[in-house]
Amino acid sequence: MESYKTSTFSNGLLWFGASVSIAEIFTGTLFSSLGFAKGFIAILVGHIIGCVLLFFAGMIGAKSGKSSMESVGLSFGNRGRNFFALLNVLQLMGWTSVMIIQGARAMSIMLNTTIDTHTNLLLCSIIGAVILAWVIIGPKNLEKVNVVAVGGLFILTILLGFTVFKGGPLTHINGQLSLGAAIELSIAMPLSWLPLISDYTKDAKHPLIATKVSVITYFFGSVFMYTIGLGAAIFTGESDIAIIMYKAGFGILGVLIILFSTVTTTFLDVYSAGVSLKTINNKLSEKYMSILVCIVGTVTAILLPVEQFENFLLLIGSVFSPMIAVLIADYYILKKDNLKKSVNKKNFIIWLIGFAIYRMLLNMDIIIGSTVPVIVITLILCVIINKIKSPSFNV
Repeated sequence: MESYKTSTFSNGLLWFGASVSIAEIFTGTLFSSLGFAKGFIAILVGHIIGCVLLFFAGMIGAKSGKSSMESVGLSFGNRGRNFFALLNVLQLMGWTSVMIIQGARAMSIMLNTTIDTHTNLLLCSIIGAVILAWVIIGPKNLEKVNVVAVGGLFILTILLGFTVFKGGPLTHINGQLSLGAAIELSIAMPLSWLPLISDYTKDAKHPLIATKVSVITYFFGSVFMYTIGLGAAIFTGESDIAIIMYKAGFGILGVLIILFSTVTTTFLDVYSAGVSLKTINNKLSEKYMSILVCIVGTVTAILLPVEQFENFLLLIGSVFSPMIAVLIADYYILKKDNLKKSVNKKNFIIWLIGFAIYRMLLNMDIIIGSTVPVIVITLILCVIINKIKSPSFNV
């Protein structure tokens, strides 16, 4: 395993880069039927909840020095963690494909070309090749590259913000999105990073500060991206940010925004998939596995209709909400370490109950969304059951 330590500045750049993505802007457009004020409140509330959870998840890696999936073993056992690591790899590989195809389609709009088979092959290959370059450079040497890429992205997104909010008549958009569903959509994006953040905080020179900076930079970047999407739909009547940039004459700047925002976000998916595979088999190389995931994700984006994967990916995503609740309960409250166990069956049952509750609550309109109740219920269950069943248990 590499012995390098990343700077706080590097972690901040990495997570701001993660927040700047077409996916986050698109999700923000879904809030438009609430109106700007109510939509922005939903974005803010959801991100506060999601980023608090992200902080607690990141601190486990920062304090223990373990990757995200290694730390899962603290609750589910040294073999039990492999189940979640495998689901995480599938999720990250799938999202890699989704992000690449979304980026390719957005770039085709900016270039005013039809996304036919040859164009799709070319643009997906370009995005995949740049992500591959990021992986080869690696987190140790990425800081200087990210200063340029993320710094440029920051300037370009400010320009994009001015373009969206420069004025114009409000567009009234009909929709059925409730406040609770909007908050859940806002929580969803930081929640999607829960199985990844410890892969980066574990290697920080100053773990506590790096975790705080990572979460804070992600929070502000993600809120800004969502708000751009919200404003774009309300002030321009467009839900596709690539069309807005094209109409505004962004030209090559728009292409660069799309390319580098896709790369800086998807790099984390690809690299963390490699880390998760190494958790399953310690003999594997993080870098080589990341390269493999990048290639598979790119090929999938070129050959398969990726949209069909999204429901499957969302289903897998719902795995991690109750999982992190069990991990938080074990690490911060019960202070247990189950790594010496093969599988902690008790915690698996608690997680399964949380997963079932999550799926059930998705069909209900709860004002604070589904994530918070699931995490609270699962956490309380974990503490009560472990206290009752094994009050003197201490590994």
